[in-house]
Amino acid sequence: MPSFSNIRLILLLVALLFATGCNSLNPLCGSSRPAPVLQSISPATMTFATLPASFTLTANGSSFVSSSVGVFNGATLATTVVSSSQLTFTVTNAMIPAAGSFPVTVNTPAGNTGVVGCSSGGTSSAQDLTVN
Repeated sequence: MPSFSNIRLILLLVALLFATGCNSLNPLCGSSRPAPVLQSISPATMTFATLPASFTLTANGSSFVSSSVGVFNGATLATTVVSSSQLTFTVTNAMIPAAGSFPVTVNTPAGNTGVVGCSSGGTSSAQDLTVN
């Protein structure tokens, strides 16, 4: 039968694993995916009167994985992940009906982890494409 001090140590370790979450020291979170971080987009501004029929939007940041996708104004688009810090997708002028600001985010679907205390995937903060 385990001693009281061993049980206390085990409970402390279990509590620590669940409290630290995936992005810390929890070894149970190996299958989780990191939340993407979006730092900039290119282009960041365009002129409505001279919009091309379509253009490539480049997202720069970190923690992009093969399942990450670009989201333009709420629409998930076919995306090419160039690297863990860059991805591209095509925006059409039909998606920009008038001048304004259009939010761009990167979404990474959750991984296969079922471990409590593990976060997986997520949506980046937004950068706006400004169309004048």
